[in-house]
Amino acid sequence: MTWSILARDPATGELGVAVATRFFAVGAVCPRVEGGVGAVATQALVNPLYAPDSLARLRAGEPPAVVLDALIAADAGREHRQLHVLSADGRIAQHTGAACIHWCGSVSAPDVSVAGNMLAGPQVVQATLEAYQAHAGQPLALRLIAALEAGEAAGGDRRGRQSAALQVTSRDPYPDLDIRADDHPDPLSELRRLHAVAQERFVHLRRFLPGRDHPGVFDRMVIEAAIAAATRA
Repeated sequence: MTWSILARDPATGELGVAVATRFFAVGAVCPRVEGGVGAVATQALVNPLYAPDSLARLRAGEPPAVVLDALIAADAGREHRQLHVLSADGRIAQHTGAACIHWCGSVSAPDVSVAGNMLAGPQVVQATLEAYQAHAGQPLALRLIAALEAGEAAGGDRRGRQSAALQVTSRDPYPDLDIRADDHPDPLSELRRLHAVAQERFVHLRRFLPGRDHPGVFDRMVIEAAIAAATRA
């Protein structure tokens, strides 16, 4: 029902996941990312437990291949599932069950994994991968959106489009950016719009929120002055 991309920026350590589908609110069940840990997408006849369980195992130090094997071995519905996992050090594991609906499959390259099912054809995941690589140098979120747009142009989900989601993180357990279009006639254009809106204020405020290694900034005058300076630049 879906195709998705996981990526790691080796220069910044950022991790990201983006997904698009003809399915309501895909961001609620498919993508998860955690700073310094990994990125995960679970799809097809989705098992929502895969995402939190994958991140817990990655956090404990298990490599993606071990994580994936353990999860699908314990799942009676494994042949109906699709799962791919990217660790913070760039290792990748992918699973497409034999009962996933054609076209289904995955591709990968260093620091990037693409997987999908119920697609127009293999060109969707290939175009997604190639577009991600072609946009090197751009911010990770924009690379992910451009990648999905290329996959959509190559045919995307063969049923059409409805929702999309994107998450990017750097070092914290929660994302630096988490945007979703749950029910939209053009969800990828909506992701682009939301990304642009986030640049107006949210991304600047986000720098002051607490993390595991710092309490954050809670002087509102300091925060507002920094936001004003950033938006004037």
